[in-house]
Amino acid sequence: MKKRILTTLALMLCALLVLAACNGNGNGNGGQATAPATGAEPAAGADENGDDGWEQAPLTRLIMVTGGTGGIYYPFGGVLAGVVNARTNLQITPNASEASVDNLGQLASGDAHVAIAQNDVMSYAFYGTGFWADAGRAPVPTLATLMTLYPEVLQVVVAGDSGIYSVADLAGRLVSIGGPGSGVEANALQVLAAYGLTRDDIDAVQLGFAPSADAMRDGNLDAFFVTSAAPNTAVFDLSRARDLRIIPLSEAAMTSLLGTYDFYVRVSLTADDYEFLTEPVQTLAVQATLVATVDMDEQVAYDIVRAIFEGREDVIMGHARGEYISAENAVASLSVPLHPGAERFFREIGAIN
Repeated sequence: MKKRILTTLALMLCALLVLAACNGNGNGNGGQATAPATGAEPAAGADENGDDGWEQAPLTRLIMVTGGTGGIYYPFGGVLAGVVNARTNLQITPNASEASVDNLGQLASGDAHVAIAQNDVMSYAFYGTGFWADAGRAPVPTLATLMTLYPEVLQVVVAGDSGIYSVADLAGRLVSIGGPGSGVEANALQVLAAYGLTRDDIDAVQLGFAPSADAMRDGNLDAFFVTSAAPNTAVFDLSRARDLRIIPLSEAAMTSLLGTYDFYVRVSLTADDYEFLTEPVQTLAVQATLVATVDMDEQVAYDIVRAIFEGREDVIMGHARGEYISAENAVASLSVPLHPGAERFFREIGAIN
């Protein structure tokens, strides 16, 4: 009897050891399988036993700068960080910030390692042009794109009874062009220029989205520019209080802007974005982009991008903007070259040649 008990205990111990080996892979993720996102192919080197050759970087702690707590960058950045942390040996801490300009400055100074920023602001910083240069900031040639995230739509919002039906009609009117030195201001001035207008041709004020909406609600503003994911909260809330229109951009203006700037793409706003729209509005968008610097280790950059793609469904569960994640969208409208680690991943899944 004693011998039988000892034999049984030995068998149980062996079974426990086998289970432990099956449930751990040395990467701290419990051995859970990670399926590629829709449209992504398994990484190069995968064999019939499921070994995909993904050798993750050692444990690395990173700071991600996002945006204000009332915007989209902050919660979306938190979702991205959580998905990456759950699937890799990386530990990304998302921090609130003043968004694109602030974020790129923190990357340049080394205070942050990864950021979300508009691709047009990235272009100004990388090449040292536009308002980046006008403000006396040094170029940041070390920027490197990880992936495009989602479009931020250029919206010219006017009151329904304003009599404004074209950007050309903004001449002589009271218009908010965004905060001083903001990406919105740069976009607004570019659009005005496409219609032969300058800042001097309008009665310009410089307010953020919410103050602009408040001023229009009180009848103290004729129009305001927004560059934001749609629907923008300030615009949406204002539409509950006042009749609004969003002015379409003319074909000539869009062709001119697309020919001059490589960061714009064509988009269309519909009633799915704002209920008050009775017909599609043709306009342009820049792209919210995940960006680092060339100083980031290649394997770390690879791990970040791959984790986001393989965790796409988890990203979507955390934030609706995750719906835009795809192989095609991720490499669209690149204003700054891809990081070598991101480039390696996108070559593996066939997004680039």
